[in-house]
Amino acid sequence: MSRWDFVGRTDELNRLLSAVGVADGRGLLFSGSAGVGKSRLLREGVAALPTDRYAIWSVAASATTAALPFGGLVQVLPAAQPQGLSPAGVLRWAVDVLQEQAAGRPIVLAIDDAHLLDPPSAALVHLIARSENATVLGTLRNGEQIPLPIRALWTDDLVDLVELGPLGPSETTGLLAAILGGPVDAGSSERLFRLSAGNPLLLRELVLAASGGDELSRRYGIWKWTGRLELAPSLTDLIDTRIGQLTPGVRAVVELVAFGEPLGLQLLEQAVDPADVEIAEERGLISMVHDDRRLNVRLAHPLYGEVMRRHCPVSRTRRLQATLAGLLERVGKRRRDDLLRVAVWRLDSGTAQDPALLLDAAAQAFGRYDVPLATRLARAALDSEGGSDAAELLATILMFGDRPEEAIVVLDQVAGAIQDDRRRGRWLTARGMVSYWGLSRESTVEEIAARGAELTDAADQARVRAFEAIMRLHRLDVETAVRLAQTVLDRPAAPMAARELARCTLAHLQAAQGQYRRSATAIARVEAEAACWRGDMPYLQLAMELARGTRLALSGDLAGIDAIVADEFADLAGAGDFRLGTGYLAILQAYAARLRGRGDEALKTSLGACAVLATSRVYAGLAHAERAQAAALRGDAGHAAEAMAEADRTHAPGMAVLYPWLEQARGAVHAVAGDLPAAVKHLCALADRLREDGLAGHELLVLLDLVRFDQAAAAVGPTCTDGGRRTVAQRLAELSEQVDGVLPPLVARYARATLDGGPDELLAVADGFAARELIVYAAEATAMALHRMGRSRSGATGPARERLADLLRRCDEVSTPALRLLRPTLTEREWEIGRLAADGSTSRAIAERLFLSTRTVENHLQRIYSKLGVAGRAELRAALRSMPGHDGGDAA
Repeated sequence: MSRWDFVGRTDELNRLLSAVGVADGRGLLFSGSAGVGKSRLLREGVAALPTDRYAIWSVAASATTAALPFGGLVQVLPAAQPQGLSPAGVLRWAVDVLQEQAAGRPIVLAIDDAHLLDPPSAALVHLIARSENATVLGTLRNGEQIPLPIRALWTDDLVDLVELGPLGPSETTGLLAAILGGPVDAGSSERLFRLSAGNPLLLRELVLAASGGDELSRRYGIWKWTGRLELAPSLTDLIDTRIGQLTPGVRAVVELVAFGEPLGLQLLEQAVDPADVEIAEERGLISMVHDDRRLNVRLAHPLYGEVMRRHCPVSRTRRLQATLAGLLERVGKRRRDDLLRVAVWRLDSGTAQDPALLLDAAAQAFGRYDVPLATRLARAALDSEGGSDAAELLATILMFGDRPEEAIVVLDQVAGAIQDDRRRGRWLTARGMVSYWGLSRESTVEEIAARGAELTDAADQARVRAFEAIMRLHRLDVETAVRLAQTVLDRPAAPMAARELARCTLAHLQAAQGQYRRSATAIARVEAEAACWRGDMPYLQLAMELARGTRLALSGDLAGIDAIVADEFADLAGAGDFRLGTGYLAILQAYAARLRGRGDEALKTSLGACAVLATSRVYAGLAHAERAQAAALRGDAGHAAEAMAEADRTHAPGMAVLYPWLEQARGAVHAVAGDLPAAVKHLCALADRLREDGLAGHELLVLLDLVRFDQAAAAVGPTCTDGGRRTVAQRLAELSEQVDGVLPPLVARYARATLDGGPDELLAVADGFAARELIVYAAEATAMALHRMGRSRSGATGPARERLADLLRRCDEVSTPALRLLRPTLTEREWEIGRLAADGSTSRAIAERLFLSTRTVENHLQRIYSKLGVAGRAELRAALRSMPGHDGGDAA
């Protein structure tokens, strides 16, 4: 980890190279804060210049040479200078020396930290910049004194001055992946970006400290930062230098902001002298940020807060936190977050005496899906005699923090103290949730049903019945699940959260059955009531997202998946370590990427989901199944088999409702291993099972996989009265009238086209898939059309091959049975000759280049035409570009 790869800054690097490459171009200076990457950018740009074409001199100015005449250019100028020359004569002599050494080549003078040049060196740089054959490149640090000759470079229009900003989030993610040798999970990347503020130097120090302290771990190939921030001495020293010496008043300002940001300016000025606030702002220690009508104060850099908090003595820390809580309590908790902030300050300062405050704050933190903070507050509420309410909330939070064993202990400790039905009903549902999903105890369903029947209050019973309904759905006791959910919805006394949980149960089942319109209506209603249920049952969001994600995935609505992955819940879940939420959304994101043909993205995202869900069994099997699908798409049979084995190992028995996804992935694993008969047999059996279970939405996708394997004539379903069985195509025709949306008729049309339709019908189907961004399906339908054309020799294939090439250009590496139909066995020599011929080389030119006879080249070309099913050279380029795995580039 000694040297970081150069990542990002593509536009800036191109601009630097353009400044040199253009005949009448001007020079270029990059300015920016320390550590932003100016020096590295300059080095990379200079290293890319050909030394035989340019006379290149690189200079690194420093404080050591700033006091010496020509000290800044000591690396460039000869050691001995002529005696008796005037200052102007020395400058002219220096320019002549450089021109002589350049020997007619254009001069490139690169100066790192040009603000540290001594006056004579700065004057010489300015003089060189005026030469017609010279280009000056360099860097400047913001906030430093700039020598007048250097400042004149841009005021005299000799160079462009460009501000180099920090790295963006995506560039930071790329840099982390490059240095760690693998992708980094989104939450870790986001937090490291925020702490470093996109500064590569600070990012490097953070990663080095985390690596040295074992704070970085790798799981399923994904790097994850534990979140425990280690500050290396070098980083602490660097931040201390930036902060500098502080007066007591300014220190008080910075410390209060460090513990309270974002802090309203009016609130801050009640605790400190406003003049000290002004000084802190002038020194660049704090910044003002508008938030609606409030002017908030934040530290100018996130790491300032980390350093200030660590340097602050414990006694002063507690006093500052108590002061902040008192200030906000005096002015009134006007904003929703104010309650949470006061509770945290009171807890950290040791002045928390109100369990109700802690309990309300814990519920609010959980409502924002901040699992670590909610856990702290709920545990403090329980320790402050918060009773069964605190125990129920803490256990629920522990469950979603992947700590179900602790959750059961917490609940059992208060079981004997529960006196009323309301608390007993809530305790019962919390314990049932932990036992069923957290500990995978399927007997929980019967236990909760029996104990729920003992409750006397209708509202309490409804809450328990709603939980029982969704449990029964998850273990595929469908009829009972529907009956219970409908009972809750029909009961006027049912609480809002119970009603909406029951509605989610029905919406999920409706999606699996292909009733997408009804499912969407139900989900919209649940979402509309979110303000009413989120405080009571924030985890209901997961049930809603599972129902919505099932509908979007089965209906092929990739744009809808994009929308929920970018929704506020995704941001909150990621920031708050709500792993079940982030893990499930990552699975959906991988699914959408896979159907778009973005195999690399799909595999990376599904690996991230596996890493996030590694300590939970709720969606772990689903994540590995999606990873198996992504690996199969890329043709990686070994990875697909390993992922499928992990899916089987981690799949929770109580999540039987997810079996269609796992079993569909198993079919893909068989196919990528080359055992297409096993894949077909498995998928036909799966389609029969789904039909019996009434899961028509899933059945449609399984039958689509059979069509993709060119098995539209395969027999599925029960024996008919005539003694035969329906074909896949016939069953799809039935489903196209039962399942909602535009996808079912398109899939049925695809099946018919593979049986008795011509290539034009398959191409029309491909257009339908492409319009919905289902690029893999579109490419496979186009490949089938080309295969049919090749078998029937039906006219020119050029336009169809161009269409396939365009589709494959939108994909990463993909390899599916349908696409492999177009991958003929060309020898290495045939590939070589074919590429040259496709690029326009004549047979004679190819023969001379490869030291062959012209007749031999022609014979090779005839075999290539025959294998590819093309008529001649006119169709050859399109044919090669349409072959999966061929990049369409020129021959080497």
